[in-house]
Amino acid sequence: MQTTEDQNKWEIDKAHSNLEFSVRHMMISNVKGRFKNFGGDFRLNLDKIENSAVKLEIEASSIFTNEEDRDKHLKSKDFLHVEQYPLVLFESTKLGKTGNRIDVEGKLTIRDVTKNVAISGELQGPITDPYGKKRVGFDGETTIARKDFGLMWNMILEGGGLMVGDNVKIDIHMELTAP
Repeated sequence: MQTTEDQNKWEIDKAHSNLEFSVRHMMISNVKGRFKNFGGDFRLNLDKIENSAVKLEIEASSIFTNEEDRDKHLKSKDFLHVEQYPLVLFESTKLGKTGNRIDVEGKLTIRDVTKNVAISGELQGPITDPYGKKRVGFDGETTIARKDFGLMWNMILEGGGLMVGDNVKIDIHMELTAP
């Protein structure tokens, strides 16, 4: 017999989920990237979203920007320092819902520095797919200041300005299935 907790447990459909980010480069463009490996514990009560909880673990070494040298630099002590801090963690502290709009507050930990963040997004579903599996989708975004998490490396450009912007826009696209 399934308990209420089991009924509220959802799993990430990794084939249809992405954790992406973008950062200003040389003050003129945005560099985009993503994390390839992540998992989590999603306890969603769709009738009372405030009774839900989200935990997300991201493998820092799975960072991918489509440029090998940049990825190595991002994994180094200058940025994520993946050897010492292998995980980026998020744990919700509060969820709220207005229509399809979901607001998630929580604690984000990068390099053992934990800060409060707010994620705004949209919940779609639930639906039942052609194979009888129940699904929901979540698209959310937030912006963090990388320096708040100890990601301080930068370079001053000859004409003024900085190589890497401070603000990091994070886009979350999750498709979840009920077991």
